[in-house]
Amino acid sequence: MRERVVVKWGGGLITQKDTMKTVRHDVLENLAEQLEDCLLQGLDVVLVHGAGSFGHLKAKAYQLAEGRTEALDLPANRTQEQAVEEVRQDMLELNEHVMAALTKRDVSAVSLPPHQWARNTGPRFQGDLTLFESAPQGIVLVTHGDVVDCDEPKGFGILSGDDLVYRLATELSGVKRLVFAMGGVEGVLQEPPNGVHDEEKLIETLHINDTYEGEHMRSMDVTGGIGLKVQRGFETAEHGVEVLLVSGEIGHRVRDACLGDEVRGTTLRSS
Repeated sequence: MRERVVVKWGGGLITQKDTMKTVRHDVLENLAEQLEDCLLQGLDVVLVHGAGSFGHLKAKAYQLAEGRTEALDLPANRTQEQAVEEVRQDMLELNEHVMAALTKRDVSAVSLPPHQWARNTGPRFQGDLTLFESAPQGIVLVTHGDVVDCDEPKGFGILSGDDLVYRLATELSGVKRLVFAMGGVEGVLQEPPNGVHDEEKLIETLHINDTYEGEHMRSMDVTGGIGLKVQRGFETAEHGVEVLLVSGEIGHRVRDACLGDEVRGTTLRSS
């Protein structure tokens, strides 16, 4: 059986997260090239990407992560249900950019948007992962964070890409590694980045009982930021899967991490 890796391209890496629906095309093209290298070296890849400015800003404004609400402070120009459909369409639009970058590298890929096959949120969401298991060798299956239907009374909610990668990495056969490709940082830092000596703050090996000062952009992030990545990462590591968080902006670190080569970043240890 060929080795398989699950890789997450963060939304804050592939988009300008604070500017509505803005793609970082140069980053996408570089990541697609690295993914192609993995395939050429005999590694099967399952790709999950985040939402960034295609999902978080609008989802935050309409409180979609909380589900159906009668809150009075929602923007007045549309309903939550309309916002659900708009965010889904925005995510499909971002996914088209991802797929185009892969196609440019002659990577054969199939997109599986979660609102078409998954239900409910969190790590115990319902969905048929055999769609991913049965992929032919060399075919990249792509999915992403999304607004999915939920049991009543919630009605809908945000299924995070971090919950998706946890399930995919621990339930698909042959998965050796889970790699988080991040924007703005080289991995998990001892304290939030501020642009001053951030490279000295990198935690190269993070154990489950270690402490760090996590932070995410509360004004727009609806899925838990770095804290959820680390939490799901440790849960994945407990299944014997290697888990790494690396920069998606520097060199070929994502490729090297996927292939198991030595790379600068953070490795999570569950014990």
